[in-house]
Amino acid sequence: MNIDEPNAAPGRRSAFGEPPGSAVGLPLPAAFYDRDPALVARQLLGCVLRMVDGHGAVSGRIIETEAYLGPHDAACHAVAGRTARTWHLFGPPGIAYVYFIYGMHWCVNAVTREDGFGSAVLIRALAPLEGVESMRVRRPRARHDAQLCNGPGKLCAALGIDRSYDGASLTGASALTIHAGESITDDLVLVGPRVGISKAVELPLRFRCDSSRFPQPDAD
Repeated sequence: MNIDEPNAAPGRRSAFGEPPGSAVGLPLPAAFYDRDPALVARQLLGCVLRMVDGHGAVSGRIIETEAYLGPHDAACHAVAGRTARTWHLFGPPGIAYVYFIYGMHWCVNAVTREDGFGSAVLIRALAPLEGVESMRVRRPRARHDAQLCNGPGKLCAALGIDRSYDGASLTGASALTIHAGESITDDLVLVGPRVGISKAVELPLRFRCDSSRFPQPDAD
């Protein structure tokens, strides 16, 4: 796989809203994550986050991410050093860093850069693909499918991601994986400040698909 074009799925084409499994490639290799988290965050757009457990497969196309740069980034958990909570944030590239916020939500990140550094990309939103019925059961308060995974805590609930996946390999060695998917061109991407934080809020490290120009999950 060419990590410079991680979303390319040779011989396959799709657009959001097509049947489950469209344009889903192989799991991204660890080398994809061993780079600047801002670059990884941008290139994860269009890729597919997938969970396979006893309830079957559930997945969604990544449509929003945020980069957290490391110990020098005041908004990154790495500033606190390596603790029991942040242990896997400092792990090797391509593993999951899962943490609990507000006493009620799990959030999943893809760890980036070299082992011991402490940077990651937060997965903020997905467009549902596989297992939508399972997502509806897990997210009964969602009024329509577009709300199943439109937030970091919501997508973890919809896919069944919790602390047990902290440290899991995202490269194909666990039930939780990220796969190559669709290539999203720059004209379909909005870049702006991160949200839900109080420090380093001005940095343009939030990447999302432009919902006004790129097909999104049906809200009906």
